[in-house]
Amino acid sequence: MKTIALIAAAAFVMPMAAMAQNNATGSAAKPAANTTGKKIVQKVVPKRVIKKVEEAKPISEETDVTLSEQDLKVAETILTGTIKCELGASVNIEADPKKPGFFVLTHAGVKYRLHPVSSRTGAVRLEDPVREAMWLQLGNKSMLMSQKQGLRLADECQAAKQVEFAEDMKKNPPKSLFEGDAQPTKQ
Repeated sequence: MKTIALIAAAAFVMPMAAMAQNNATGSAAKPAANTTGKKIVQKVVPKRVIKKVEEAKPISEETDVTLSEQDLKVAETILTGTIKCELGASVNIEADPKKPGFFVLTHAGVKYRLHPVSSRTGAVRLEDPVREAMWLQLGNKSMLMSQKQGLRLADECQAAKQVEFAEDMKKNPPKSLFEGDAQPTKQ
């Protein structure tokens, strides 16, 4: 019983001692004292300036990602060129000539360096780990998503091949998962 009381007391006192030590050494979360007498102004960089700097910054070609044979096969299925999206937006995706399996996608002036990532669903997935973006390519459409912001940057993007696929889906809709097998099975 004494042991439990001792542990509880130590758990309570130790954080208090750490706080007292921080206050004694002056390392609390307070700004440093202004000894010059001049007014200190903290500047905030506008988002539009940050965006222009990011757009002008070249994409790093250095990466520690090594693509497997399966990733390279997936890369062969990526639709390239200028792809129209909803709301008048578009993306341009091109294969990186210096590194097989990698792609450069440009959307709204921002460049992404993408590489294939395996997907259990069968969807084609490209990711940019630096800018935290993902390009998802399905049979009938594609989309660019920001993993960092948790939203779609470009949606309903369709290359010519995807438009054909979507039209074919309208004419010959896929069978529902709940319909079951059309032909009875023999037992």
